[in-house]
Amino acid sequence: MGYVLIIVAVIGFVVAIKIYLDTKRRERLMAKYGDVRVVDDIMNAKVWQGMSEEQLIESWGRPVAKDHKIFKTKVSETFKYNMTGKNRFGSRVKLENGIVVGWEQK
Repeated sequence: MGYVLIIVAVIGFVVAIKIYLDTKRRERLMAKYGDVRVVDDIMNAKVWQGMSEEQLIESWGRPVAKDHKIFKTKVSETFKYNMTGKNRFGSRVKLENGIVVGWEQK
């Protein structure tokens, strides 16, 4: 019986910490972006066309790898996520001049 109470207490503590951290993150994002829709999408790990590189990193984290090409009129980058093998990735996000223009998930 004592073990059950300890397990329940630990689970409750972990859940409380997660809720606290999520609340603090939401507050920080609202102060930064001031848009509920943007903050909700970032908190739900969504990607959309027109989001900034900074918003992408807030949503999905830092990429495992990046490719970039510099042209006369733009900088094209590919952020790679979810490494599945040597030089294989489950998700790729394409950016032009720091703005998301497309992505693919396998």
